[in-house]
Amino acid sequence: MLNNSSEFTIIVQGMDCANCARAVETGVAQLSGVQSCELNFTTERLQVRGTISREQVIQRVRDLGYEVAEGATLRSESRVAATPPTPPAFMWARPVTRLALMGAMLMLPGAILHELLGWEAPWIDALALAALALTIGPVVRGAWRGLIMNRGLNIHALMTIATIGAMFIGATIEAAMILVLFTIGEALEGYTATRARHVIKSLIEVVPPMAIRLDPSGGEQQVAVSTLRIGDRILVRPGERIPIDGLLHAGYSMVNQAPITGESRLIEKEPGAELFAGSINGEGSLEVTVTHLADDTTLARMIRLVEEAQERQAPVQRFIDRFARSYTPAVILLALLVALVPPLFFNQPFWHGATESSGWLYRALALLVVACPCALVISTPVTLVSAMSAAARSGVLIKGGLFLEQLSKLRAIAFDKTGTLTSGHPTVVALRAAACPATSATPLGHCAACDELLALAGAVERRSEHPLAHAITLASAARGLDTRLPRAEAVTALVGRGVSGQVGGRGVLVGSHRHFDSAISHDAAHCRAAHDDAAGGHTPVMVSVEGGYCGTITLADTLRPTSREAIAQLRAQGLQAVVMLTGDQRSTAERLASEVGVTELQAELLPAEKVAAVELLQRRYGSVAMVGDGINDTPALAAANVGIAIGGTSQAMETADVTLMSDDLRRIPFVIGLSRAAMECVKVNVALSILIKLVFLVLALLGQSSMWMAVLADTGTSLLVTLNGMRLLGYRSEEQAKLRRG
Repeated sequence: MLNNSSEFTIIVQGMDCANCARAVETGVAQLSGVQSCELNFTTERLQVRGTISREQVIQRVRDLGYEVAEGATLRSESRVAATPPTPPAFMWARPVTRLALMGAMLMLPGAILHELLGWEAPWIDALALAALALTIGPVVRGAWRGLIMNRGLNIHALMTIATIGAMFIGATIEAAMILVLFTIGEALEGYTATRARHVIKSLIEVVPPMAIRLDPSGGEQQVAVSTLRIGDRILVRPGERIPIDGLLHAGYSMVNQAPITGESRLIEKEPGAELFAGSINGEGSLEVTVTHLADDTTLARMIRLVEEAQERQAPVQRFIDRFARSYTPAVILLALLVALVPPLFFNQPFWHGATESSGWLYRALALLVVACPCALVISTPVTLVSAMSAAARSGVLIKGGLFLEQLSKLRAIAFDKTGTLTSGHPTVVALRAAACPATSATPLGHCAACDELLALAGAVERRSEHPLAHAITLASAARGLDTRLPRAEAVTALVGRGVSGQVGGRGVLVGSHRHFDSAISHDAAHCRAAHDDAAGGHTPVMVSVEGGYCGTITLADTLRPTSREAIAQLRAQGLQAVVMLTGDQRSTAERLASEVGVTELQAELLPAEKVAAVELLQRRYGSVAMVGDGINDTPALAAANVGIAIGGTSQAMETADVTLMSDDLRRIPFVIGLSRAAMECVKVNVALSILIKLVFLVLALLGQSSMWMAVLADTGTSLLVTLNGMRLLGYRSEEQAKLRRG
């Protein structure tokens, strides 16, 4: 029998809290033909797999009282407003909330005159009944849908029972206040959730929808970015945003890459440089060759990964969601016991005691209202989404709440050396000219002899693609020596020995120390220095002119500029171990370890041994992160509790749990600080939600809390924990402040 199952995604709109998402998810899951379904409240994406049609699922969602976005899937091809609507505009745009606002105007006189001043008048009850008529329909329908379609009791059921009970005992004004406050409170929760969603969707806005395509004839044409193809050439004017990923073909400018990498400084771009969609061009006009389609740019991948990350729940969030599923039925059972046990077994008043609120039926109804789980359920996802959004805006991608929670628990962190703590490519670190007046190597000194040495080597190496040659050429250009001598002629590669050429009629050889030992005489002091360089992990390159020794250029893989500061910040954060893992020889590793300030070193490791080293750290310390380049360190990254890759390559973004979009290692202490702040915020929110409910629960059982006070407390708590979680959108640590100052 053929399996005709398919998988599709739809966007569900109109959800105010995580309970709404669970109601939709449960309702769709009960349809025949649905094999699995999952709805994420923050991204609004409902993923369904099974033999059911898309149209049937859409109809069920609408039957449950929610809307489905047609057309765009709210990913990179859709656009959102530059700013979300204001709270009044948001609420007035919703018919249900508009009725509740009208009901609030009708209810307000009764709330002031009756509840606060104790006045009695028939017209006050009439206004309350009118407010009830405006607001009761949507709440009762929500309860009915939950009962019939989902075969369960939801928050709307709690409010419906409380409202009908209040009317039954004659508390008409309180019944109206329950519905009005509940409906407006849900709308405010929906507004804050919309604000949180907008942060991610606004990432889309950093890419312009149109681009200027250059024709082969030199003409310009305004086209949609989605129509650009790989190999097309586009024009980016000064001050414009770059619309698509590409390579700079012609032009020079300083580019702001902060929207992608979080780097605060401007980046110099010359022909051949990589450009990211969403970056902001400086003062130069750029011609850019397109290298990625619109849906495959670095920014588009970032947005997809952030959306997917929001759907991976942290353990604390999964626990709260499981708890909430059985919470509502338990609350209704507790309220039933509160209403019946004291009157039946302890001769307490069922209807009214000394006051209206002292009857146990009233107390049970107040308990139903205050026990609404909205605040508890929404406290965690909003906080985690805000934290992951703040990280993304700072150039750090976290692939889910699980890894955000794991980051907060780290006790040790391991770094690969080459390409992680170091730049990963050789750099000229010292010059030792034979005619230099100094007695030892002059670290990038500027004596005439050292300049001549570097200029000669740069002239010969200019056409070579070897990493050492590239480093020498860059060093020569950085000192303005690249135009001092003519480019070498008759350049010949000497396999295993070096490269030779004619510079201004002179024969110049750039070669290894071993070749010079066997072929070209050089003094003993320079020979010993070259041996010492090699023993320390450096690479000595010797230069001769017309067969005579000219000097030595020393190259090494140098530390990244931010490595020392990042390690110091990690140690200040209280991590028990900051470890360097490397395959290099121990002498080289020890030198770098002492420079960077790690607490432990393990050298001469094969890839499998790096995995074993990570596992040993886990046994010693518990939760461990591994930092690498995301490609050759993949096994160790996978073995760690959190794998952190540096550099926003597609491989790194796919393999690691956390990706730094730039090579600034200071973002690691930043994101660890952010994760700790997020989990502290979750604890505060959960504690606050439970504490306020317990206080009002006790007040309700003692007959000291009215129902309208209970619903106001519940709504206020939901808003409070939501706003507290959203504070993380503006998280700035001391380390990030330093980072922004450069």
